Amino acid sequence: MISLKDVNPNLLTAEYAVRGPIVIRAQELEKQGKKIIYCNIGNPQALKQKPLSYIRQVLSLLEYPELLKNDEQLKNYPCDIAEKAKKIYHQLPHGTGAYTQSAGIPFIRQAVAEFITKRDGIPADENHIILTDGASKGVQAAITTLLKNKKDGFMIPIPQYPLYSATIDLYGASKIGYYLDENNSWQLNEQILTESIEKAISAGINPVAICVINPGNPTGAVLSFENIVMIINFAKKYNLSIFADEVYQENVYVTNAAFHSFAKVMNKIGEKDITLFSFHSVSKGFTGECGHRGGYLEIRNIPNEVLAQFIKLQSISLCANVDGQLVTYLMVTPPKKGDESYDTYIKERDGILNDLKTKAQILGEGLNKISGMKSDMPQGAMYAFVKFELPHTADITSMTPEEQLAYETQRDCDYCLAMLEETGICVVPGSGFGQKPGTLHFRTTFLPPKDEIEELVVKLKKFHEGYVEKLKV
Repeated sequence: MISLKDVNPNLLTAEYAVRGPIVIRAQELEKQGKKIIYCNIGNPQALKQKPLSYIRQVLSLLEYPELLKNDEQLKNYPCDIAEKAKKIYHQLPHGTGAYTQSAGIPFIRQAVAEFITKRDGIPADENHIILTDGASKGVQAAITTLLKNKKDGFMIPIPQYPLYSATIDLYGASKIGYYLDENNSWQLNEQILTESIEKAISAGINPVAICVINPGNPTGAVLSFENIVMIINFAKKYNLSIFADEVYQENVYVTNAAFHSFAKVMNKIGEKDITLFSFHSVSKGFTGECGHRGGYLEIRNIPNEVLAQFIKLQSISLCANVDGQLVTYLMVTPPKKGDESYDTYIKERDGILNDLKTKAQILGEGLNKISGMKSDMPQGAMYAFVKFELPHTADITSMTPEEQLAYETQRDCDYCLAMLEETGICVVPGSGFGQKPGTLHFRTTFLPPKDEIEELVVKLKKFHEGYVEKLKV
């Protein structure tokens, strides 16, 4: 029988805090009858967001195409839905249960290219688009392709979504962390980037790519046009590829911010030498179809022989799941004005986005009224990265940096676990995403229903004040 000593050491090193021990404890408490408010993960439909009728209606017809042959049954569907399902069915002769082309179904790749062109006003090549099982598989494919040895380094933000740190650890590469500028709405700072990469280079690491999440996870920040230009110029200076994680591009809630894709900005400034990997997903935005695991990877400025290696890599897994590909198609080809399903689609879309905006405001305003707690008002995405203060229970002046890190990690984990036990609120410690030494954070979503977000703020205030008082004793 194998034991831990027989397990890949890279797997033992990899951590994924979003579904870590606090979540496991939350599930145990839930089984015992305790009400849990799950704010640990961006999983909209698990938190009562309803699926879009448009997507589920089309899928129902494609999963059981006998309905397409029954005129009486089709009367239950809007006309444009029935016609769209028929059109897809004829372009998918083997149905949803058969493998597709490795890079994805051709008409869907073409639709993604047209979506990008319409979004950004720039050309997009369907041959440079690969359909993936969510954005995560696209990220992992890009890391796999660029990784030559353990000294190859990937610049990742601190804080960051732990997909990046876990995957880099799992594949045996090197992490180059760069701190986001918390005092400047979590934008990227050129001086910090330069210090991070120069330190890595001096340590013998070979930087190959910089990863950027926009809008931000876990910060909820939306990068400005100027900030993106700076990042592109930085990448060019150091000969880095860019990973643009843009899965929250529909989730922008403030009027003084807007989503700018890296592809559009690169085109505007005439940059054609940097390889760009852009990732999008059906899991976020207002679609929220996490379980269907659909998404795409677009690659710009890449030689055909390198692109062929990406296709080969995808072929090793045969293809992305077909339902996920179809949901991706439906995401990029919504109903048009005049379609029978259009009004319902717009009502559902706007209802979801407006609800998220309202909940972001409730959460942001409520948290900032709690003494010893601070959070930027979430500009986008689905999260707030909340800074909180606690009295020290040990003398940190005598600690080594490693001891201080362990001490602070234990403190935010203990805090979040105590919060869960007392209030039923399940969040993720900031140490699971990375944070500046000497600071404490936790990440929370604002996906639960409005009444639960309001309840969360009230419970959190009472808990935090009580926890601080106990530490003072």
